[in-house]
Amino acid sequence: MDNLTPMMKQYVTIKENYQDTILFFRLGDFYEMFFDDALIASKELEIALTHRDAGGNEKAPMCGVPHHVADVYISKLVKKGYKVAICEQLEDPAIAKGLVERDVVRVITPGTIIDTNVLDEKSNNYLVSIYLDETGAGLSYVDSSTGEMYTTESLREESELYNFVLDELGKIFPSEIICNSKFIENKRILKTIKNRINPYINIYDTEAVNRNNWENLIMDHFNVDNLEVLDLEGKMYSILSTGKLIDYLYETQKDSLKHINGIEFYNTDEYMVLDINTRINLEIHETIMTREKKGALIWLLDKTSTAMGGRLLKSWLEQPLINIKEIEKRQNMVQLFVNDIILMDQVKNCLKNIYDLERLIGKISYGNCNARDLFSLKISIGMIPKLKKLLLESNKKEFIRLGMEIDPLKDVYQLLDSSIVDNPPISVKEGGLIKLGFDKTLDELKKASIEGKQWLTKLEMEEKKKTGIKNLKIGFNKKSGYFFEVTNSNINLVPNYFIRRQTLTNSERYYTDKLKEIETKILGAEDRIVEIEYNIFQEIRDKVKMQTNRIQRVSKLISKIDVLNSFAQVAYRNNYVKPRLNNKGIINIIEGRHPVVETTLVDGTFVPNDTYIDNKDNRIQIITGPNMAGKSTYMRQVAIITLMAQIGSFIPAKEADICIVDRIFTRIGASDNLSQGESTFMVEMNEVANIIENATEDSLIILDEVGRGTSTYDGLSIAWSVIEHIAENIRSKTLFATHYHELIELEDNIKGVKNLTILVEEKGDEVIFLRKIVKGSTNKSYGIQVAKLAGIDKRIINRANEILFQIEENHKSSNSNIPLDNNQQLNFLDYKKDYFIDKINSLDISKITPIEAINILYELTEEAKKLKERA
Repeated sequence: MDNLTPMMKQYVTIKENYQDTILFFRLGDFYEMFFDDALIASKELEIALTHRDAGGNEKAPMCGVPHHVADVYISKLVKKGYKVAICEQLEDPAIAKGLVERDVVRVITPGTIIDTNVLDEKSNNYLVSIYLDETGAGLSYVDSSTGEMYTTESLREESELYNFVLDELGKIFPSEIICNSKFIENKRILKTIKNRINPYINIYDTEAVNRNNWENLIMDHFNVDNLEVLDLEGKMYSILSTGKLIDYLYETQKDSLKHINGIEFYNTDEYMVLDINTRINLEIHETIMTREKKGALIWLLDKTSTAMGGRLLKSWLEQPLINIKEIEKRQNMVQLFVNDIILMDQVKNCLKNIYDLERLIGKISYGNCNARDLFSLKISIGMIPKLKKLLLESNKKEFIRLGMEIDPLKDVYQLLDSSIVDNPPISVKEGGLIKLGFDKTLDELKKASIEGKQWLTKLEMEEKKKTGIKNLKIGFNKKSGYFFEVTNSNINLVPNYFIRRQTLTNSERYYTDKLKEIETKILGAEDRIVEIEYNIFQEIRDKVKMQTNRIQRVSKLISKIDVLNSFAQVAYRNNYVKPRLNNKGIINIIEGRHPVVETTLVDGTFVPNDTYIDNKDNRIQIITGPNMAGKSTYMRQVAIITLMAQIGSFIPAKEADICIVDRIFTRIGASDNLSQGESTFMVEMNEVANIIENATEDSLIILDEVGRGTSTYDGLSIAWSVIEHIAENIRSKTLFATHYHELIELEDNIKGVKNLTILVEEKGDEVIFLRKIVKGSTNKSYGIQVAKLAGIDKRIINRANEILFQIEENHKSSNSNIPLDNNQQLNFLDYKKDYFIDKINSLDISKITPIEAINILYELTEEAKKLKERA
């Protein structure tokens, strides 16, 4: 290091404190990277790698990016999983004595990126802090771009704590996690997080945790005298996770945290819990197949006009309410909009002109906003009085009450309107930001600059006349300043008082004492204009920053109005109804529809279905019927309608009375999890185990084809046992779709179990799915018919029928008696009775010869004898 140049020594010293980052080192108009950072960045960003003299005959690898487009490159690196430290020049190089002072002003990580060009405008970008030990877990998270911060905690057995954290992470879906080493000891949970969420994970030393330090840090940051004000008194695990979160923010963001001015503690039992599997299976935020928003529930519901509203809607979907009064407040507002579609459209059109207030004030707080951001803020605030007026004049007390809460922010608007020009430039250090009339000194300088340019025009005309050089013109560049340019053909006309400044190929450049005098006045004025405008801009920015709390409060109200208006639009366009809500455990849906499926159907009308489930005689529904008939759609439909009701949305049905459920569980579909070394059946059993462990009497469970991933009788036994356990021990409302037709016997054996089936119409060997759910059961799966509908080769279909016949003929019954806890047994002959009836019904007598008929009758008789012997 002794041989390094002073500048490279400075770089190496700073880099030592940021070893896990790529250091963007400011040199003039560029951010430069050196040594290993340069090698990585040049490859990842696909930019040229060069070298720079590091001293002592050593050449340092180097690459760089222009400072004005650095955000693009930084975002690319962060998306690839790198941290980026921004090292700025802390003094003006023009006046610095010796080496320019530099230091890191911010570290950008996946969870702290605030570049709105990179972030999804309708999704939060969360950084999560986790503290977990043997007796409890605390989880806190923040969106640095909006200033939102939340925390929760749980005191449970250690095995349950991991599921608690996993459920919350599935809701939050963070970009980055900071956690203590204890948390990552559970390798299964860690693999699940990486596979399903894939966040950047930082591990910190638990020994460094000091509760007292964290308490003081939290109180200092939020400027309070005690933790009770923040609802954190006595909440040790939330304190530990929040303290580390704030500590990490100061470590990376330095002191630009003014907009993170509040924290909300919540109990998870205040909301419906949706585990990570349920969110995926119900396709709430993205589809399973394409992982796209289109086709997911949020795609249907999101008609919000603002980015803040879009994020709030997503939050409501992630945390459905369980308090009926709070849900009804939302429902009533939606109803008011539905009843007044003119007001609904007026509010929507007003909201369309409001930019992302939360992220704008975040940028202002960080100090990296430009004049265009302030102009966008002004336009947005300018729409607030109109929105307030619409609500106050609506003659609806709920809207009037909401309108009275809205702060029009007139003083902020007046400040911005009187100062910032319309459509200002992106750069804040090149002038052109501030309106005439805002600052007297600035106005005088601008006048001098304008007059100076008028003097130039006048001087050019005078010199043309004096010299007789008709094409004489005054030019300018930063290096030479102002000059007269004379072509070579007119050199002989140049007067003695013209002083040569520069010789070009086809012309000469000159200046005069008069031109120099004007130049000094103009350039001096322009430099001062730029300097004063930037100072004024900073003052305005700081004044707006002081109103952060007010702007954030207004933003939250606007977001709420936007979401409720969105629900109303969806309800009005799709003929949704307001559901009644109850705490009696009854789900009664008349002509319910799957909201997304009915919207995307292109080949017919969606067939609605009724649903009735309660806590007594109709707790569990066993649904039989062929594949493709609509069992999964029906079950998802019930879950989604229930979820929609608990976020305050109207629902796709003719009428509904829906009870509050504390959790929705789903086990739908089959998928290997090869990255974790788990088969389809193992994934299925893990999910079923989670449901059994956490479901309550107030939960809604959706189970589709449990047990199908293993051998027939193993799977049937598991499915049978699971239903028994739920019915007798958990007593949850459950929809259970199956191809194990033996399970229909449970209706007669267990109280609360009912059989449902999908109506199917048979026309010869053709099958038509009617999509209608009715009471009853079926012992047919129509698997081969479904294969035929799917376009499987006719030869394969015919051969499949032959093989099926042979299998059924040779079927062994040694495992056919399924043991039950109540010592009952399945009667094997009763089970096979329908098989013989179907066999006979499938015969076309008109096409069978007498000899064939005798043979068939003989075969059936022999099989019946064998079955009787086995039984």
